[in-house]
Amino acid sequence: MSLKNFLTSKVFLKQIVIAIVALVVLCFILLQWLSFRTNHGSFVEVPDLKGKTLETVQIELDDKDLAMEIQDSANFNPKYPKYSVIEQYPLAGTQVKEDRKIYLILNPSGYRKVAVPNVVSRTFRQAKPTLEALGFEVGNITYSDYIAKDEVLALKFAGKPIKAGDMLPLTSKIDLVLGNGNRAAD
Repeated sequence: MSLKNFLTSKVFLKQIVIAIVALVVLCFILLQWLSFRTNHGSFVEVPDLKGKTLETVQIELDDKDLAMEIQDSANFNPKYPKYSVIEQYPLAGTQVKEDRKIYLILNPSGYRKVAVPNVVSRTFRQAKPTLEALGFEVGNITYSDYIAKDEVLALKFAGKPIKAGDMLPLTSKIDLVLGNGNRAAD
């Protein structure tokens, strides 16, 4: 039998039709299974979790069949309670599938601690931006008799003397003792 006769024979055409029908049926079954398996068209809205405690967040996410994963706790925000959610992804109101992980960033218990820089013997004009760049605030300024006007003589925190290298929480107010430009009385 020649190739031309074989390709135009009823047996070959019958086999081609059966293969096409089987392929269509297999694709239909596969698409139905995928639709069922992935909950196609079924979404859950992500709740707003900002400012809520972990216990409350767990209850809300369990009610919506969502999971949570804590990402980080590095950036303290004084506007939120300790250990509450300050950021979330996906954002509130987003439509997601069930069992989706919601990534949370928590508010730590306080500011991280930073080493106090060495600003003694520098002018106030140099010391202030150095302290502020690290996240400290300049508190009360007092003057003491010293020939160099506005030179930093000492640092204090909560009324106690501190030195370079001491660890203080971010945003701490550091009091400065500056020279007033007068000679010390002998």
